[in-house]
Amino acid sequence: MPVIEMRGVSKIFEYYKKEAGLKNSLKNLFHREKLFKKAVDNFSFTADTGEILGFLGPNGAGKTTTLKLLSGILYPTEGEAAVMGHVPWKREKEFKRNIAVVMAQKTQLWWDLPANESILLNRYIYDLPEADYRKNLDRLTDLFKVRDLLQVQVRRLSLGERMKFEIIASLIHNPKVIFLDEPTIGLDVAAQRDMRDFIREYNREYGATIILTSHYMQDIENLCSRVVIINEGAKVYDGLLRDMKKSAVRIINFRFPNAAAAGGIQEIEKLGLLTAGQDGAYRLEVGEENVKKVFVHLVEQYDICDFSIQDQPIENRIMDIYREGKRQNDEVR
Repeated sequence: MPVIEMRGVSKIFEYYKKEAGLKNSLKNLFHREKLFKKAVDNFSFTADTGEILGFLGPNGAGKTTTLKLLSGILYPTEGEAAVMGHVPWKREKEFKRNIAVVMAQKTQLWWDLPANESILLNRYIYDLPEADYRKNLDRLTDLFKVRDLLQVQVRRLSLGERMKFEIIASLIHNPKVIFLDEPTIGLDVAAQRDMRDFIREYNREYGATIILTSHYMQDIENLCSRVVIINEGAKVYDGLLRDMKKSAVRIINFRFPNAAAAGGIQEIEKLGLLTAGQDGAYRLEVGEENVKKVFVHLVEQYDICDFSIQDQPIENRIMDIYREGKRQNDEVR
């Protein structure tokens, strides 16, 4: 049974047009042109208990708005949603006790206080017994290896260390549903790895349902088996990550050992989309159905070396889905 459901949800923001200058400011006192922005457009999806769901889309696609709707921060213009059987925007006490929201661009830590003060405040907000609080704090700080930083002022922590404490503060009450909005943004490679390891371990230990947005595809590939893609507020893909990665294009990488061997390059250009690299390296994009035939032809007819065949990069495939979904949505409208 799904723990998260959205059915036909739309969110429209109203705002006013404002041109620059004093004259236009005075004009707006008497007449203002109202504009509308549909941030989420008839959006529906579900997430099962214990699932880590990747939620993808370009900037401005509606990802953060959707998470705010699911966490009860925003009301929808139309549609229905349920999280653990609760209507999010009713903000019932039991609902709030069992969710967590982590947004990389927002902080709940007090800048001039040690991190343990902000975490302790959350203990009282969620009315956690002392024993449970200590147990959870020890476990979370050990998983993140930041126990010795608990008494350090937040302003003196690195970005990665602050993000770890943001997560700890959000999870101190053992929520069942977690919304993570860009938790690894701005982090170095080591901190990103620690964050992914933690999310995976927490999900495995507690069976929490996690909705994860990220522009780092390594986060998605390491943590999620299923993804939902949104563009201009509308859903353009909902399915398994491995199915999304399949494409009609394969890439043949090869290199000529010397300049003389590259004499037949004009003929190779007729086989597909050819791109030149450095030191005699080339990449040839061909259709999936032709890749075997083209590869055999290259090996037999040309002096090439260091060759390999790979799938289209996942980032390119996602861009294709953005474009395909936008075109389909435009046709529906």
